[in-house]
Amino acid sequence: QVQLVESGGGLVQGGDSLRLSCAASGRTFSSYVMAWFRQAPGKEREFVAAINRSGGSTYYADSVKGRHTISRDNAKNMVYLQMNSLKPEDTAVYYCAGDLYGTSVYESRYHYWGQGTQVTVSS
Repeated sequence: QVQLVESGGGLVQGGDSLRLSCAASGRTFSSYVMAWFRQAPGKEREFVAAINRSGGSTYYADSVKGRHTISRDNAKNMVYLQMNSLKPEDTAVYYCAGDLYGTSVYESRYHYWGQGTQVTVSS
């Protein structure tokens, strides 16, 4: 089992950058595929990015491809989401998620979730 804690959210202006971090507990972090999801006010939670166990493969939603980068450091039990060229439509609560099975864009495939961190992008 893994516990996840996100950090790094905040209020930024459009065009700014922000890096979200997710700290994972447990000694088997490298066994988990990891992902970031987000939920904007009044909307369903949506997939943002995912990364495989080694960090060698990454996947992105079309809305963030080319602007955001997911990465992980298995030695530190950390996963990151570097967000560049932020837009007001990126405003959401961002969640870190993990699972022992393969990467997926579907939130139902992830069994472990953090509490979320708020990102607000002003225009």
